[in-house]
Amino acid sequence: MKKLALIVVTLVLSYTAKAQDLDVLLKAGDDASLLFQNYMAPVMNGMSYSLNDGWYTSAKTHKKLGFDLTINISTAIVPKSSRTFQFNATDYQYLSLESGNSEIQTVMGGNNNSKIAVRIPYGNGNYKIAEINMPDGVGGDMPLNAVPSPMIQASVGIPFKTDISVRFLPKINTNDVDGSMFGVGIKHNLMQYFGPLDKLPLNVALFAGYTTMTSTYNLQNVSSLAGNNQEAAFKLNAFTIQAVASLDFPIITLFGSVGYDKGNSTLKIKGTYDLVYNDETTSVALPPVTITDPINMDFNANGFRGTIGTRFNLGFFKIYGNYTLKEYNTVSAGVSFSFR
Repeated sequence: MKKLALIVVTLVLSYTAKAQDLDVLLKAGDDASLLFQNYMAPVMNGMSYSLNDGWYTSAKTHKKLGFDLTINISTAIVPKSSRTFQFNATDYQYLSLESGNSEIQTVMGGNNNSKIAVRIPYGNGNYKIAEINMPDGVGGDMPLNAVPSPMIQASVGIPFKTDISVRFLPKINTNDVDGSMFGVGIKHNLMQYFGPLDKLPLNVALFAGYTTMTSTYNLQNVSSLAGNNQEAAFKLNAFTIQAVASLDFPIITLFGSVGYDKGNSTLKIKGTYDLVYNDETTSVALPPVTITDPINMDFNANGFRGTIGTRFNLGFFKIYGNYTLKEYNTVSAGVSFSFR
């Protein structure tokens, strides 16, 4: 589980670790943020959608101090429309399409053949200083072109037929990556307000959940650029509110829900970077510059959702799966150990 979590975080920050392209991107000024944002959007939005899934497998709540421990993985399937983006020259001040296809593959797409030229104004001229080979996407290496979010979750029953859930990932701490994830959710069973109807196998509940995830990638260890405190920083917040219903039988549980997801995330390149410019045509050296915190990107993933799922109850051991319809459809599956 910890290894899979490291893969997910590394995927989010993988492009920033390519130091041979990082210096070229930074020379593009604000254009770098826009190009980078278009390229990374599917994985950032996919994580927002997947982290809002896998919270429950029934509308039924535990008895007081009843609890469960769940291992879950949710995967957000990146739609075909989000696997590419259109490079529009009018959107950029310093970047232009040098060759290749103007429909560029994102990080969750396929192979790229596009080359982007970087030109900057200096004096009375406009100098081409570099060329970017857009990196290939990794979508073909990911099952279903999906962004996975694994997690461990614990839930406990409290008074008033309410469950409190806490989810987390084991903290990642390597030479290059620090990362953590934490979330809290609350589920309140409404059948208690309908008199004898609470004896039926039908349960209806309201659920709300919040998840936050942070990670930093130490660029100082891999960057060839002079400077200080160089790092890529990732932060994500995801919130969901849902109405949940389930039919709870001894062997099988059928559950579904409707609701709304909201997610926002940021990806920043921080620190100072000393950049050296050379005109590719004349090899004239332009004055070096130092830039600070050069890239700051924001992503938003919001929308309505609908879920249907099944859980098999084998005593205290449960196994389940569900499918959610939304902008990035998600599949969740896992096992749970539940008592009372």
